[in-house]
Amino acid sequence: MQDQVDRPRVWDPIVKLTHWGVVAAVIGNALFTEEGSGWHIWVGYGLAGLLVLRLLWGFIGPAEARFSAFPPSPARALAHLGEIRRGEVTRHRSHNPLGAMMAYAIWATLLVIAGSGIAMSGPPPADPAAVSGEGGEGGEGDKGEGGEEREEEEEHEQAALSLGDLIVAPAYADEGGEGGEGGEELFEEMHEIAVNLLYVLIALHLAGVMFETRRSGREIVGAMIPGGNRRG
Repeated sequence: MQDQVDRPRVWDPIVKLTHWGVVAAVIGNALFTEEGSGWHIWVGYGLAGLLVLRLLWGFIGPAEARFSAFPPSPARALAHLGEIRRGEVTRHRSHNPLGAMMAYAIWATLLVIAGSGIAMSGPPPADPAAVSGEGGEGGEGDKGEGGEEREEEEEHEQAALSLGDLIVAPAYADEGGEGGEGGEELFEEMHEIAVNLLYVLIALHLAGVMFETRRSGREIVGAMIPGGNRRG
């Protein structure tokens, strides 16, 4: 096969940075920020930036990181399943065919999450602590200089609604001015579905990594760890 190699696989620093950066962003927004809060929005923008960098790197990065090294191919994925059943272990210079399908699925889901989140939130707030999440009473910035902070929060909310109206107005123009509200609900539903799908994909990805590590050794994990699988 074209992508078989004799030397250990290793990912370049940009791939490692975007991989672990996205992992940190997903964990941060899932466990440590409140949905809709300023910090949640800023972390979401950071995730979007890392995703854009990785997708750009897929065109201009080293051979192993380019999309041409691991094109999404159901036929190759089925052939790889046949290799697994036969107990064959093949080294790939990049993702194996099943790993490639998973990578594209995760990237597509992250694009939906980032896009719907940005459509709902609008530009990130200047002061993340001044924007509370859903059901919150406001951040620490609301105390003391309450009037000024509340005004900034209202301006941010209005900007988000304006962006939502701009994007979805044509689709909801016949609903008598309720396009913005309907569009916001649509983006919220898309965001929630995509986030839940991402959790499923992450679980499958981790299971696949553990299975492939047991089947072919530690190379798959070492390739993504800084300093792992150094080439001699």
